[in-house]
Amino acid sequence: QVRLVESGGGLVQAGGSLRLSCASSGRTFTTYAMGWFRQAPGKEREFVAAAGYSSAWTIYADSMKGRFTISRGNSESTVYLQMNNLRPNDTAVYYCAAGNLGKTTESYAYWGQGTQVTVSS
Repeated sequence: QVRLVESGGGLVQAGGSLRLSCASSGRTFTTYAMGWFRQAPGKEREFVAAAGYSSAWTIYADSMKGRFTISRGNSESTVYLQMNNLRPNDTAVYYCAAGNLGKTTESYAYWGQGTQVTVSS
């Protein structure tokens, strides 16, 4: 069993930055990939970024490339999502997930409770 707890969400103006964190516990952190997804009101959950067992393997949704960066702190069992140049349409609840590296929700067996990110124009 893996427990995931996100933090770092909040309200930010367009063009600003936020850094989300997701602390993991329960299983050895380096045995699974970590992903970030987001869900806006009335929309399906969408893939944001993911990292393999180390930060050497990362994948991103096309719309986040160049603005978002995922990284793993394996010694702290934490995954981060640095978000720069935020836009109002980045507003969503952001979830971290643990499982197999991929861009679909089905790749991940464990999910956090989510953290709200709101970007004002």
